[in-house]
Amino acid sequence: MPHRYFTTDISGGTAVLSGADAHHLAHVMRARPGETVTLCDGKGTDYACAVRGFGPDTVELEILSRSASVSEPGVRVTLYVGYPKQDKLETIVQKAVELGAVRIVPFFSRYCVAAPKKEEQKNLRYNRIAFEAAKQSGRGVVPQVELPVTYKQMLADAARNDAAFFCYEAGGEPLLSRLGGAETIGLITGSEGGFSPEEAAAAREAGCVQIGLGPRILRCETAPLAALAAVMTLTGNLQ
Repeated sequence: MPHRYFTTDISGGTAVLSGADAHHLAHVMRARPGETVTLCDGKGTDYACAVRGFGPDTVELEILSRSASVSEPGVRVTLYVGYPKQDKLETIVQKAVELGAVRIVPFFSRYCVAAPKKEEQKNLRYNRIAFEAAKQSGRGVVPQVELPVTYKQMLADAARNDAAFFCYEAGGEPLLSRLGGAETIGLITGSEGGFSPEEAAAAREAGCVQIGLGPRILRCETAPLAALAAVMTLTGNLQ
């Protein structure tokens, strides 16, 4: 399988790989002129390329063909995740990208254990994790991890999707019965402390469908991945 890298330096029939990826291709993988490489623009288009030459910190490539990435799911799912403590969000981001989410939005709710601290700095790390996971899993886009928002802001954002599902520990409707033909889907899961009854009511008032994830209580790092995997399976994007 050809090596795969992301780059936005694509013009006409040529492309340039630079930085750490160029070093990796040239010095770690020891690529040679004529060797084939797959580049992705991060927006869903793949480019089959041949190595043409090397600069001090670059690799120059010739574009042989281009095509839509076959790895992107047919539904666009945004995960809205109650902000967890420690490094749990890193795990959620990595696995959510592998499963096909296009966006991850952390939010603060009443029972969040974690408190806002150095969020801009942490967000850079979360997006780097998303980038590496996208590259490793063969994604055609690099999902965005947003800065944390308030609960009210999260509900307003989630309501803009074709369908928004509020995963509640108290249960709700079956996911299968409410998916329909939605192309954009929002999945809302809570932090370690779950949701208050008032927050559940606010989600329903915002137009979110309350669903359950089975008879067991899932950890905050398990619930979003279980819900995402279920959506991908039910929509034919994970089989």
